[in-house]
Amino acid sequence: MSRFLGLGMTHYPLLAGTDEHMAGLLRWTLTDPDIPESEKDPANWPARMRAEWGADQGRASAAGHRARLLDGLRTCRTALDEFGPDVVVVWGDDQYENFREEVVPPFCVLAYDDLPVPAFEVMNERGSPNVWGLPDDFEITLRGDAALARDLADGLINDGVDMAYSYRKRAGAHFPHAILNTQLFLDYDHAGAQFPYRLLPVTVNCYGRHAIARKGGLARFADISKETLDPSGPSPARCVAVGRAIARYFRDRDLKVAFVASSSWSHAFLADALWHIRPDTAADERLYELLVQRRYDELAATTSREVVESGQHEILNWFCLLGAVQELGLELSWSTMVTTDVFNSNKPFAVYRG
Repeated sequence: MSRFLGLGMTHYPLLAGTDEHMAGLLRWTLTDPDIPESEKDPANWPARMRAEWGADQGRASAAGHRARLLDGLRTCRTALDEFGPDVVVVWGDDQYENFREEVVPPFCVLAYDDLPVPAFEVMNERGSPNVWGLPDDFEITLRGDAALARDLADGLINDGVDMAYSYRKRAGAHFPHAILNTQLFLDYDHAGAQFPYRLLPVTVNCYGRHAIARKGGLARFADISKETLDPSGPSPARCVAVGRAIARYFRDRDLKVAFVASSSWSHAFLADALWHIRPDTAADERLYELLVQRRYDELAATTSREVVESGQHEILNWFCLLGAVQELGLELSWSTMVTTDVFNSNKPFAVYRG
């Protein structure tokens, strides 16, 4: 009989960069000419946001935000090391990386063996040096298990989940940073280079209607007005069901399995109603309250429309985790949520134990 651990964490890319660049997304957003000047004026922002922005556009506040994130990540890593998993199943979004116009699967098992991956491609593109001072072309090896991943895909298909699978990373494309940064941040002291555990990634089409329309990323309001939306991504309820099925696959095996939901929740650059200036903290706090109160049925009743309107696209990774948690009867032993107005996204953390 297998044993299980559940973790929820962030893969916030700018944590890999320097404090100078941590609020870079907001600075870029404020140059959008189609955002009303009144919305861009700090005098009209909430008091907490003005304080976080300060007189230096968030540079001084970045160190405190980083410290809170590292506290959460180290709590997760301690739990992982105490558990000592045989494999770490990671649900992470593919943000126009492995999957593009040719095909966008709702879910996909990445059946890869060990794979060297450039660690800082996202930061390099954003013009930010990495916080470790390592060369731009620094690589880390993601330790995989292609045979187990193939068997998982087969098991899911036989359990009624039409699961896609991939044997090879797209040539010339970024590896999904949701998966890469899971290793990078859980091994933050060594920039991901000494992470000892095998990863079994399962990508989730969190970006749904914006996966191709916005190429999984930032968009100016002038472009949004002309965009052709894509089909929806999987619903929260479907993510719960898939998480349950993955848990069932592992339940009767003699393995120690850690499940990881890798994502922040509301992202400012996806919150159209807030002009991409700050995340929808009120929406995140509502769902976080349901999470800590174990009101899972109410969480699963969240609609895809509600997720998209609040810029919470990536929370779908957490719904997969919650499905596994319910299937296996894991209990929440610790959680916190690091909120922010300036650093793009609110970032929950959680530890679930059997």
